[in-house]
Amino acid sequence: MKIWQADFYRSPLQEVSGQVLWELLICDATRSFEYAATCPQSAANSSWVADQIQLAAGEKLPDLIQVFRPQSLSLIQAAGRNLGINVEPTRRTLALKQWLQEKQYPLALDKPPPTPLPENLWGEEWRFATLQAGELVDVFAERLIPVLSMPEFLKPINLGLASTLPIPGVVIYGGRRSLRLARWLEEARPVALNYLAGAPDGLVLEAGLIDRWIVATFEDAEVVAAAKVYEQRKQQSQGLHFLLVQPDESGMTYSGFWLLQTEKL
Repeated sequence: MKIWQADFYRSPLQEVSGQVLWELLICDATRSFEYAATCPQSAANSSWVADQIQLAAGEKLPDLIQVFRPQSLSLIQAAGRNLGINVEPTRRTLALKQWLQEKQYPLALDKPPPTPLPENLWGEEWRFATLQAGELVDVFAERLIPVLSMPEFLKPINLGLASTLPIPGVVIYGGRRSLRLARWLEEARPVALNYLAGAPDGLVLEAGLIDRWIVATFEDAEVVAAAKVYEQRKQQSQGLHFLLVQPDESGMTYSGFWLLQTEKL
């Protein structure tokens, strides 16, 4: 499968005349393929992007183009539709972000303040948990879980993590709302679940391209201490952590499981 990562945005560079330029950057996950092209702002449209994709691709168009920047998404999606290429909005465009960093282009996205989870979704209780890296995949991969997200590149063995390393996570007991919450999370596309100190402290879910959701708030000293350990363990696991949604503590059924990773860039 031929997968590209792409960005189309205003370039920090300008023409001699002072006219604003837009720049299209395309690469694959290893950066063995890279393509760059610029156009004046007046020509920055989906037709131009489609033409450039065809030029870059030669005889074989990509099967999928991944886009991390919301401002790029609609134009690249429109170009993709014209060419019959699927476009996936995702923050996991590490090669492209590395290239942008090397070019010293701005990467930061404007993110909205976190929003509380809808009340009709919230579970009955939650807790921090850990599983050994060597058990993480085995425990959940073979179970019949309605919503399961376990990308190959996030499996502990592919990150080179020791099998005995504790991987931190959060378990939400959803009760009768468990499956509804898991389906909502599936639509939201979780990326990372981070502890944020404040008044009160909280857990914030990073999802989609720029979405942020308040999963829980707390002031209890023991919970705060556990949250700090959770973040410390994430630092030791290359940011790898998990989110598990289940109806209750029995462990008989699970509604949703996600392998997550704190963003590196």
